[in-house]
Amino acid sequence: MKDSADDTTSSMFPAGRTALIVRIPEAEPVVRDWRERIDPAARAGAGVPAHVSVLYPFLPESLIDASVHAGIAAALSPHRAFDLRFERTGRFPGMLYLAPEPDAPLRRLTRAITDRWPDVKPYGGRYGDPAPHLTVAQRAREADLDAAEADLDGRLPLTTRVRTVDLVAYDGTAWRERASFTLREPEA
Repeated sequence: MKDSADDTTSSMFPAGRTALIVRIPEAEPVVRDWRERIDPAARAGAGVPAHVSVLYPFLPESLIDASVHAGIAAALSPHRAFDLRFERTGRFPGMLYLAPEPDAPLRRLTRAITDRWPDVKPYGGRYGDPAPHLTVAQRAREADLDAAEADLDGRLPLTTRVRTVDLVAYDGTAWRERASFTLREPEA
């Protein structure tokens, strides 16, 4: 029998949904406990790592083939690896996130992919030009958001080097990496 957290996670994502993400492993020790408690996408072993979305949702997995992989690689090939710093939290209604700075390199990655696939809009086009963010909590009570924010404010800043963009897919149980695309290292 599935528990309600499994049901919540499964209903959030249909099998075959994909995304292009930037993993932020340095954030895991800082945000893991909060994400597991108050982010349904991170609960129940769904395999959603701490990340910033480049494009969610991307194409259905059934449409992703070698030519799509080549298109992603081509769209990302001009982009160099870059550093991000997370110094502050932010909020959307019912949601708490870490704000990446600078966010311009992330926006450029999103634009590169949406220029290649103009019919695929971030978050289905619901938010216009969404701000890049690392979700800590969503669909949460204000008291939980307040507690998480107070804790996180004392644990920031954190920094990371973005070297790859990962294609992940939801298989009905968990998000799994399907491919990783390396960004160019800056010339010395």
